[in-house]
Amino acid sequence: MKKSLRTGALASIAAAGMLLSACGFGGSGGNAGAGESTINLLVPSYADGTKGRWEGIIKDFEAKNPGTKVNLEVQSWDNINDVVKTKIQGKQAPDILNIDAFAGFAKDQLLYPAKDVLSESTAKDFQDKFAQNASIDGTQYGLPILASARALFYNKDLFAKAGISAPPKTWAELEADAKKITDTGTPGYGLPLGAEEAQAETGIWFYGAGGGYGDAKKITVNTPENLEGANFMKKLVDEKVTQANAGATNRTPLINVFIQGQLGMIEALPPTVGQIKEKNPALKYGVAPIPTKDGSPFTLGVADHLMAFKNDGKKQDAIKKFLDYFYSTDVYPKWVAAEGFLPTTKSGAEKLASDPDTKPFLDLLPNARFYPSTNKAWTATQGAVKSLIGQIAQGTDPAAVLKDIQTKADAAS
Repeated sequence: MKKSLRTGALASIAAAGMLLSACGFGGSGGNAGAGESTINLLVPSYADGTKGRWEGIIKDFEAKNPGTKVNLEVQSWDNINDVVKTKIQGKQAPDILNIDAFAGFAKDQLLYPAKDVLSESTAKDFQDKFAQNASIDGTQYGLPILASARALFYNKDLFAKAGISAPPKTWAELEADAKKITDTGTPGYGLPLGAEEAQAETGIWFYGAGGGYGDAKKITVNTPENLEGANFMKKLVDEKVTQANAGATNRTPLINVFIQGQLGMIEALPPTVGQIKEKNPALKYGVAPIPTKDGSPFTLGVADHLMAFKNDGKKQDAIKKFLDYFYSTDVYPKWVAAEGFLPTTKSGAEKLASDPDTKPFLDLLPNARFYPSTNKAWTATQGAVKSLIGQIAQGTDPAAVLKDIQTKADAAS
């Protein structure tokens, strides 16, 4: 979730023939004894406790399934992409991988379809929109493991100081509220258009205008709806109701500014709740749906996935046992809640619905919109947005910026 695996890099992975250096997983049998099967599991670290949580799940699973072992490898988000490439180049792909992008692996025919490594009940438990987003041409390959949804975080004290009684629902209300807060001496709205995650902030305004990035078949950036969203972002900057230098501001440091009580509003994520509790528990804040042009409900949904590699084809049953165990109602909801994200299963959502920190985000998921991550041009499009969209906060005509992004997307199609 923190960093994206470039699906466009999969072509070079498939073509490369370099050998794997002596690290990570062993051969297909691992260190299993006679009659045992060892699953190699590669995951990223979402938080300090990620490794310990996986170790606890594996210990309990192995106790209940004495014929199956799980070999865990945890990598940072900074390293995991390179580790995956190296393993695939050395023909030692993990049996199960947790990362965001799966489409390149699926198109290279490296993955099992979800139905081949999940029981029917587990497969049907995924929320419909997440299952659809994890599918290519009607076949699901990605197993959604956790989700994130954007929502509007607002500072209640700053709202009261500015005489604002409720969070905005429309762009017009957001603009008016941002002006009132800015007039009290604090930036009204945080607009992070720096390279860290500019595609997310931009997507919020594109989708909020009725536009978006397109779909699996065609990337659409240069559209009237998206231009309306880009023009509104520029309007907020021109009216000086955002933080300074919006075009180069990254999301993470700007969220920290909000947490310290120095920003009126910002679009943020479920883990932000935990960060507030840790860094500034005295902050009085609220969470509301993202304001849109006409007030219609919407959230930007993002999901990471598990995926099962075919490899030599001998571990399918063991993989299925582990995945069914992991997604069970006694295991999965606890894991995803501890990591600070949202569940992608129906049963998980039901189990966590009573959590006051989680419920506002769960309520948004039925209206989630997703990046067209299965489109082969999405990686280039995302990169172009990250590198170019900040220019609109520096005086460049939004129409010219969208045209430039579209050109780069078309070239990658």
